Parts: sequence; structure tokens; C-alpha cells
Amino acid sequence: MRIAIFREHQEGERRLATSPRTIGQLISAGHAVFIESGAGAHSFLTDAVLTEAGASVLPRSELLKEPSLVLAVRCPDATFWKELPSGSICVGSMELTKNVPALTAAGDQKCTVFDLDLLPRITRAQEMDALSSMSNLAGYYAVMLGATHVPKIFPLLMTAAGTITPARVLVLGAGVAGLQAIATAKRLGALVEAFDVRPAVKDQVESLGATFLSSELTSSTAESSGGYAGTLTEEQEKAEHALLAEHVATADVVITTALIPQKRAPILIPDDMLEGMKPGSVIVDLAASMGGNCSKTSPGNTVLTDRGVTILAPLNIPSDLVMNATQLYAHNITTFAQHLLKVFPDGAIPEEPLEDDILGPSCLLQHGTPRNAALTGLLAGERP
Repeated sequence: MRIAIFREHQEGERRLATSPRTIGQLISAGHAVFIESGAGAHSFLTDAVLTEAGASVLPRSELLKEPSLVLAVRCPDATFWKELPSGSICVGSMELTKNVPALTAAGDQKCTVFDLDLLPRITRAQEMDALSSMSNLAGYYAVMLGATHVPKIFPLLMTAAGTITPARVLVLGAGVAGLQAIATAKRLGALVEAFDVRPAVKDQVESLGATFLSSELTSSTAESSGGYAGTLTEEQEKAEHALLAEHVATADVVITTALIPQKRAPILIPDDMLEGMKPGSVIVDLAASMGGNCSKTSPGNTVLTDRGVTILAPLNIPSDLVMNATQLYAHNITTFAQHLLKVFPDGAIPEEPLEDDILGPSCLLQHGTPRNAALTGLLAGERP
């Protein structure tokens, strides 16, 4: 199969969808790998390094001459899809709620599109799970951001001049990013508390040395079928607010990670809770790309409130950690591509809906036909 990797289109995106190691894996499996010249420059992978790994590095125009299996980090723009030969296959993180025009163009080109964000949470798909890989990096880096912006140190320090008590870190959401944030904050010596509406994560939180904040609202009804946190009822939201207000007020650093798939992120820290925070405290909002968990979050910007609270809202932490992020993402997407080409050698994807338990749920478009209910609604003008 002809596999193509292009320069990423999203502004500020530095990752590449392949690495020297995964290029070797694909070539060993009998595939040809073509990469756009200069595509790896921002991830410190020069054309010479990629060529040495076995890839053919060519100008963009050459890569667009015939259909390929395109491996991408994020959804290409509409212009790219219009240039792509009809019948091409593309795999990547499509962020479908943000890229309706681009996916419309992909449909017009009769492309087949797989979204790594939609992978089912099953054992067979773990090696392909780019969301988890990138969330691990985000959780780590969120603590680094918090530690460098809060005007105090994290660990206990006993000196002749007195004892410095450890910083208090509160992590809201105990998914992959949240658990990594807990582990990192503990390694730096902070006192860590964590909250999640899903009771199943309590043992994981406590195993990392953090205190799990529980209330009557933590129940199985707050967990979706895919293991993600679900939408809360009005009563549950009130109970959550009452519990969190007390702990947010005493925290030095609050890291928020709560996301609901294909919906706006829930507001966990509204204005009144923000007003109760200590001057000098810091919020790192990892849900900024979906609107943010804090009412004053400004995605991509840093806000300093009148109270003296700093709100950080990074949009693409993996791109900041490009070397490790490219290494992990390349493994995830290559594993998916190998599975795809094992099920459908040479990329010969049929017209009928896919029954494979990995390919079926992750398929957005099949020869231009929408195969995902959320995408169908968005194409019809429905709001997420």
C-alpha cells in the first residue's frame, strides 16, 4: 500500500504522524512510505533522517498524484481534501465538532476517513489510543505549568529559617490526564486532592497517594457507556459545586481535565468559586480546547483575575512536547494502519458498513458516506 504523510495544516502543530521507527515497521510490512519534503522540520526530523529510515521524501505535488493511505496528526483543511485524489483513505485525530467544512470536502472527494478520537475502549485498541498517549503528556505538563506559575515551591522544605509547607494541588477529573497530573504533583512533593464524578476511579486516585473527594453525587449514573464522565443532572451539579468550592478555595494549583466527548466542556469553576480562590493561586485548564472548565478561561491565553488568580489555557500541549508526542502518536497511528491493512489489504475498503470492532466505530466517512451519527448531525446543521 502507498502510505503518505503530509505537512500538518493546523497552525502551531509541530507533530508528525510518523517516526524513523514506524517508517521501518511499515516498510518491513511491504508498504511504501512517502513524506512531503519539510514535513518533519518542526519535530526535529529532517528530510535526510526520514530518507535514511527508508521513506521517499517528495514535493507535495508528487504525493497528490494518486490515492494513498494518508496518516495525519489532525484533520487537514478543506483545501487539502479538495486536492486529494478521490478515493483516498485518511487516518488521524479529526476533532469532528471543529472541522465540519473540512469533512464536508472530504465527503465530496469520496474519501474514507477514520478518527482516532473515536476508538472504542477495548483491549485490542489500546496500542492505537492516541487520546490516552497525548493525555498522559498533557497531565504531566499541566503540573509543570502550574509549578512554574504559582509563587511558591511544591515540596515540604525544612530550613533554619523555618518550615515551608507543601503546596496543595487539586485535580478535577481523574481520567488519563488527571491521573498523570496526580502522579507528577506527588513526585514534586505536593499535597494532592482529586475529584471525579465516577466512583470507579477512587482506587486509582488513592493508589497514587492522593485524597479522593467523594460525595453523594459520585455514582454510576455519572459515567457514560464508554467509561467517560457523563452529563450531570441539575441536582448533581449543585452537589458538586458545594463540594468543590471548599477545596478550590484552599488549593494553590487547580488542574481541570473534565471533557465530555463531542460537547462543550462543563464549567467546574464558575465566577463565584473563582472569587473564593487565594491570591497567587493558579488554574491550569486542560479542557480549554472545548471551551474550558473555568468560567474565565480564554482558550490559548493566560488570564490574571482581579483577585490575583492566574488561569492558563493551553490548547496543544503535545505540540510543545513534540519529540515525545511524535514518538507516541506515530506508534498509535501506525498500529491502527497496520490493523486496517490487515483487514483490508491494499486498502480495498468495501462499500457496506464496516463490522470490525475497531474500524467500524472509528469510521467517520466511507467512500464519502457518513458512518457516524454525530457527524451526520453536524453536517445537517445540528449543534454539538
